[in-house]
Amino acid sequence: MDGILMEWGGMLLRWVHIITGIAWIGSSFYFMHIDAALRATPEHPAEKGGEAWEVHGGGFYHVRKYLVAPEALPEELMWHKWEAYSSWISGFFLLVWVYYLSADVYLIDPAIRQISPAMAAVYGMGGLALGWIVYDFLCRSAVAKSDVALATVGFALIIVMAFLFQQVFSARGAFIHTGALMATIMTANVFLVIIPNQRKVIASLLKGEQPNPAYGKTGKQRSTHNNYLTLPVLFLMISGHYPLSYSSPYAYVVVGLVLVAGAVVRYFYNERHSGRGNKWWAWLVAALAIWTAIWISMPQTSGGREIMGLSDLQPVDPIAGLPKSPAKVADVISTRCAMCHAQMPVWPGISTAPKGVRLDHPEFIERYRDEIRMFAGFTRAMPPNNLTGMTDEERALIRAWGKTRTSQAD
Repeated sequence: MDGILMEWGGMLLRWVHIITGIAWIGSSFYFMHIDAALRATPEHPAEKGGEAWEVHGGGFYHVRKYLVAPEALPEELMWHKWEAYSSWISGFFLLVWVYYLSADVYLIDPAIRQISPAMAAVYGMGGLALGWIVYDFLCRSAVAKSDVALATVGFALIIVMAFLFQQVFSARGAFIHTGALMATIMTANVFLVIIPNQRKVIASLLKGEQPNPAYGKTGKQRSTHNNYLTLPVLFLMISGHYPLSYSSPYAYVVVGLVLVAGAVVRYFYNERHSGRGNKWWAWLVAALAIWTAIWISMPQTSGGREIMGLSDLQPVDPIAGLPKSPAKVADVISTRCAMCHAQMPVWPGISTAPKGVRLDHPEFIERYRDEIRMFAGFTRAMPPNNLTGMTDEERALIRAWGKTRTSQAD
C-alpha cells in the first residue's frame, strides 16, 4: 500500500500543481501582454496608464489601466493572487512528497554528502528561505535603483544558490531546489510585496488621499522579475525527466544559461507586444545559450566524449558499505534493466541512464528497491514494452522482494 499511496499521491499533487501553475503563468503572461499593448487615448492618456481593445471568443473587451488608482472603486474587485499561492503550496507539498519523504532515493547522494533525510529537508527549506531573504534585501537596497544592476545581482544570486545546492544534494535534487527557489521568490513577491502594496493604494484611495506611486512602481518591478523567471522555472521543473540537463558538475552554469535563454525569449515577446518591433537577435542568443548548455552536458555520455575527443568515462562504483540487493534480484535487474540504467548504457539510442537511475550494481538496485517493485513488479511499465523479455516469474520475484532493506546479498 505504501508504494500505491506514494505513486497516486505524487500523481495527484503533480496534477494540481500543473493546473495551478498554468493558471498563474497564464495570468502573468496575459498582464505582461496587456501592459505592452496599452495605448494612450484622449480619454485615457499615457500618464494615466492607457487602454487596449481585445477580441476573444466572439466578444470585445475594453481594458484600461490606472497607474495609481481610479477615482472610485467598484464594489467587486478581482484580485489575481490565488493562482500564485495555490501553485506554490501545491509545489511545496509535491517537493515534500517526492524529495523529502523519499530523500534517500531522490535527494541524498552519498557520493556528494552523506546526510540524514531530516537534515536534507532542513537544508532544502533553509535554502529556499535564505534565497528569498537575500533577494528581498537586494530589492530594498540601493542596487534596486537600477533595474539592470538588480537583475545582474539577482542572476548571480541564483547561480550561487544552484552551486551551493550541488554541494549538498544529488544532481537532480539540486536542480529541482534551484527551480523551487525561483518559484518561492516569485510567490513571495506576490504575497509579501505586490498584494500588500495594492492594499495600501486602496486604503489611501478610500481615505480620499493620493496613493504613493512608489507602491505601484515597486510592485511592477517585482512583477517583471516574475515574468522573466517563468520560463527558466518551467525548464528546471521538467528537468527531472532528462538527466543530461542536471548531471554535469557544471550544472549551475547550465542554470545560468537557461536563465539567459528564458529571459531573452520573454524580452522578445514583451517588445513585440509593446509595438517596439521584433528583436530577432533574442532567438539567436537563446539558441546559443541552449547549445552551450548541451555542450556542457556532452561529457556525461560516452558518445559525447567521443565527439569531443575526450577519453571515455571512468566507471563510478557505489560507496563501500551500502546495502546490497539479494543476488537473485540483482541477476534479474542486471539482465533485464542494466543495459539502459547504467553509467554507460549499451542500449541503442540511450545515452545516459533514464532519470539518472543506475541499476548496474547491487547497491544501486537496493537504493531504488521501491521504484523497481512498482514499475517492474506490480506494473509492467518497465522494461518499456518488455523489450528485454522480463518473465512473469521474474516479476513475481521482484514483487516478493522484502519490505525492509537487506544489508547484504543472499
